[in-house]
Amino acid sequence: MQLLNRIRAAADRVTARLALVGADPHDDEDLRARKALLVLISVLILPVAALWGTLYLAFGSPVGVVPLVYFCVLLGAIAVFSRTRDFPWLLRVGQFDILLAPTLSMIPLGGFVDSGGVGLWGILAPLGALVFSDVRSAARWYVAYVAVFLGSGIAGEVIGPIWSPLPGWFTTTMLALNIAVGGAIVFTLLAVFARQRRDALAALRLEQEKAENLLLNILPRSIADRLKAQTQPIADQFDSASILFADVVDFTPWSERLLPAEVVGYLDRLFTHFDELAERHGLEKIKTIGDCYMVAAGVPTPRPDHARALALMALDMLEAMHSTDGVGHLGLELRVGINSGPVVAGVIGRKRFLYDLWGDAVNTASRMESHGAAGRIQITRATYALLADEFECEPRGTISVKGKGEIEVWYLIGPMGEAAPAHDRVSNASNRSDA
Repeated sequence: MQLLNRIRAAADRVTARLALVGADPHDDEDLRARKALLVLISVLILPVAALWGTLYLAFGSPVGVVPLVYFCVLLGAIAVFSRTRDFPWLLRVGQFDILLAPTLSMIPLGGFVDSGGVGLWGILAPLGALVFSDVRSAARWYVAYVAVFLGSGIAGEVIGPIWSPLPGWFTTTMLALNIAVGGAIVFTLLAVFARQRRDALAALRLEQEKAENLLLNILPRSIADRLKAQTQPIADQFDSASILFADVVDFTPWSERLLPAEVVGYLDRLFTHFDELAERHGLEKIKTIGDCYMVAAGVPTPRPDHARALALMALDMLEAMHSTDGVGHLGLELRVGINSGPVVAGVIGRKRFLYDLWGDAVNTASRMESHGAAGRIQITRATYALLADEFECEPRGTISVKGKGEIEVWYLIGPMGEAAPAHDRVSNASNRSDA
């Protein structure tokens, strides 16, 4: 085990050093990995070429000069690459070198079999293009390889061995070695290619998930799905929905006493808590406008209890403003307005998408908030009619609303049976605000 660990550690050190050959600080991660792999494959082929050349020369075949020339060309290319850092240049030199040297050697050796299958090494040229370049380039290199391989093999069969034939056992041994060693290099390239593909798909899925989550933080899921599936504008009519506006009372003078980071921090904690309430009640947060929070029920999915659900959230919002486990420690007060009625909903713009609501019902809900009282939930007759059977409401009378005239309004107190405690809470909150 110690020996294996030492070998593995030594291999890691060598690989790390090879990865520095031709490395550029400005390279992205993908280019850096491709450079390291190409250098590693090239260095692995170098001793094979030197050994092949030595063996052929030892058996009296001048063809051994060819692998040695290949060795020198590739070694020189790596040396030049270490200075120029020109990855495409090193790739092209390596491809031409591996395409021509082994395949042309088949001519003087006597063809396909008598050459010991040395021409099979040329397949690394198109495979290199497939791994390091693109499919179109790999196809061109493959056509070139087939043409050179077949042409050299046929020429060798016709011309025959130019020098004395090599021993049969040597030829068959070289055939086995060419298949085994060349196959190992091919397997390494394909394995790396498969891993790169798998890693790319995994990274793509991760980025898709991030984009999906980001989109769902902006738009309702049903709207996001429709937006991805169609290009035309999204616009829907809802006959009955409820809209809530909540505004922080006296926020502007209060915020002027704080640092910008503190203001944003307070609003973030407050609206994050409201987001959790909206999710708990199954409602749809529409947007925030400064210190104003807008949420709706019945859109984009219609529901018959939209007013009830929104009323319960509004009560929880007021409760949270004075609770010890909510956002009561912020010392803020809310003014809340609710209205119900038909609305138009849709997505506007092509950048920074926004799912928004339009219609008189939305404008009136906003007026309910702006004309309301601190620590109270003000509702219109339309909302009161939907809540009167389940909730205790306190008549306020009529108020004058710009563009609407006199409107009859109520204060929402709480569910039936909980009216007295809820009323005490909101009354105390209102008294504290007035004081």
